[in-house]
Amino acid sequence: MFKSHSKKRRFINTLMNIVLLIFSASSVVILAVILISIIVKGIGSVSWNFITSYPSRNPVLAGILPSLVGSLMVVGGSMVVALPIGLATALYLQEFAKSKRWAGLIQSLIYNLAGVPSIVYGIFGAAFFVTTLKAIFVASGSSLTTGRVLLAGILTMSILILPVIVVTTQEALKTVPKNLKEASLALGATKVQTTFKITSRYAFPNILTGVILAIARVLGETAPLLMVGAAGFITFLPTNLFGSFTVLPVQIFSWITRPQAGFQATAAAGIIVLLLTQLLLSGIAIFLRAKLQKRYE
Repeated sequence: MFKSHSKKRRFINTLMNIVLLIFSASSVVILAVILISIIVKGIGSVSWNFITSYPSRNPVLAGILPSLVGSLMVVGGSMVVALPIGLATALYLQEFAKSKRWAGLIQSLIYNLAGVPSIVYGIFGAAFFVTTLKAIFVASGSSLTTGRVLLAGILTMSILILPVIVVTTQEALKTVPKNLKEASLALGATKVQTTFKITSRYAFPNILTGVILAIARVLGETAPLLMVGAAGFITFLPTNLFGSFTVLPVQIFSWITRPQAGFQATAAAGIIVLLLTQLLLSGIAIFLRAKLQKRYE
């Protein structure tokens, strides 16, 4: 009887291991096929000239400089806006909130925001930021007549990544040993001093995980930026927050929808550059995280 059950358990265990292995391998194979097809199709079009050139109606002459600069500006601007707000919110909820009911309400709202589709953020950005900026420009007598500018895109993406930063920062703060905080308080440090000089510094390497996820989210989004005015074709660099702009995903989408076969290779080359940009920015954040982890070990 016992041997029979033992054999059955071993059989089920082996079967589940095989099933899980097949599913895992399938995911890797699908990803590999996608990447290989993109690389094969687009690697011939990737060059320094492609990176430093402007879009063109001729696929051979088309480049991605405006969209690359626009993507970097949107990433940088959204991090400047969202990071301080996200860190402050997480610190308040984790370290300073006294009312559990109030903190729980804020926490549930943040979790709900994290599950909202990105297009909803785009609709909100178009309805609020674009409209508000347009009203400000008109009231101030500015020559600008539209709110579909780079600043609207940055503010929209800031709201989109805010829940990611808050949640990952909270999880990072939870990893700080309790005895480390108690030791700081026992030596006479205030709650604020302990939070900013001990807790935040210890958790900062893990907080960078949220930064990496936020960068990846911003670089890959298309729908929200289309809603707030990202252009599919511009032949100039975005030089300020109140001008037209585009980003890499929007530019790639524009190329893919073109009927000329040459733009398919150009779009694939754009995807390769987008992936490399993502790897570069994430790599820098991962390097800093590893360096800081060694420092605080």
